Amino acid sequence: MKARIPKNMGGGAQNMNSMIRQAQKMQDEITVLQEDIESREFSATAGGGAVEVVVSGKKLIKSLNIKPEVVDSEDIEMLQDLIISAVNEAVGNIDATTEEEMSKITGGVSLPGLF
Repeated sequence: MKARIPKNMGGGAQNMNSMIRQAQKMQDEITVLQEDIESREFSATAGGGAVEVVVSGKKLIKSLNIKPEVVDSEDIEMLQDLIISAVNEAVGNIDATTEEEMSKITGGVSLPGLF
């Protein structure tokens, strides 16, 4: 019995070269996206704006603003929680933006090890 190769399958070297070009193009687009996200700033607030944090796309804190009315020496834990919450939200925004924009390039295909 002879095996049949469906149409559009095969194509040998020409098809392989096309796939390699597509992969290279995708890799170039991913590199540009990574650089773009790393150059951006992401901000988040907690406690109704009492704490605001700005984080770079490289996930480094650039600024932290705390409104004086939330500073209570009797309740340091609340202030710590607000700061942690704002930082985690900003980092989550980076991850969500990266995933969303990456899926536009990859067509929703997960590429392990990229992000």
